[in-house]
Amino acid sequence: MSTAVKADPAKPAGSAGPLSQRRPLGDRGFALLALLAGLLVLAILVGIVVTTAQQGSDWFSTAGFKGIFSTVWNTTDQFGMMAFVYGTVLTSVIAIIISIPVSLSVALLLTEVVPRRWAQPIVVIIDLLAVVPSVVWGLWGIIVLEPWIEPIYASIASGVHGIPVLDNLFGESNGSVSGASFFTAGLILAIMITPIITSLSREVIATVPAIDKEGAYALGATRWEMIRGAVWPHSQAGVVSAILVGLGRAMGETIAAALVIGSSVQVTSHLFVPGYSIPAVIANQFGESSGEFRSALIGLGLVLFVITIIVNLFARAVVERSGRRSRGA
Repeated sequence: MSTAVKADPAKPAGSAGPLSQRRPLGDRGFALLALLAGLLVLAILVGIVVTTAQQGSDWFSTAGFKGIFSTVWNTTDQFGMMAFVYGTVLTSVIAIIISIPVSLSVALLLTEVVPRRWAQPIVVIIDLLAVVPSVVWGLWGIIVLEPWIEPIYASIASGVHGIPVLDNLFGESNGSVSGASFFTAGLILAIMITPIITSLSREVIATVPAIDKEGAYALGATRWEMIRGAVWPHSQAGVVSAILVGLGRAMGETIAAALVIGSSVQVTSHLFVPGYSIPAVIANQFGESSGEFRSALIGLGLVLFVITIIVNLFARAVVERSGRRSRGA
């Protein structure tokens, strides 16, 4: 009497045995190659941190943690970093605030509204704008945008004079405003990162299954309700990733920011006055630095690296949280 062998319900259908027996060397080689690539990236990051920390140790041993929070920078014996950290964060925030609504609107327009035959040329133009060198944007900003926008700053400053909060943000500082300012640098950075965020967001939104959108329309949803109920939950994590990629680009931008930010070491709430950022001061002053001065600039680079790592970790957490929400929905 024969006995039937029951299949294990916990075991997946089929067997991976034959595949693993046919390609043991290839699978193991690929796994080893992937592991080495990951370890190489990690080793490079650790090497960057270690070497910059060693080069910046002279400044840190002299100034300590107080130097990070000091706003005094005179290139001789006082090297406070807070003004540069403040300028980097402020210009990046301005860029993101301006860029997000424009980028998402254009991405949704190209994927959900404009016919494909008209959207394709616009997509090509946006992709070309994303690769324009930063020095070109900086030169355009200092030659064209800065002289044109300074009278606008003056008009806005006179219009908000005496209004609480607005006067502190957009009013005059010491009786004047400047075309080379925090806001101009943020505006240039916004123009630079908008094509990047738009291109990445458009690619993510284009992956939304057509059946999801058609199902929303079949239920009587309007276009906006379809975008909010079908497109956004599916593409939320990818769009957040695109925004944070743009933020990282804005925080690390050097030449464009150095040309239009004004090169003034100060921490102020006024946006229409000159300022400074970490990449800009390193680009402008590293060539003539030595000793503790150079050590302080290298320390600034390490601080920017740490800020970038923190932003990336935050981005990872946001993307994972968004992914969990979309899967739950």
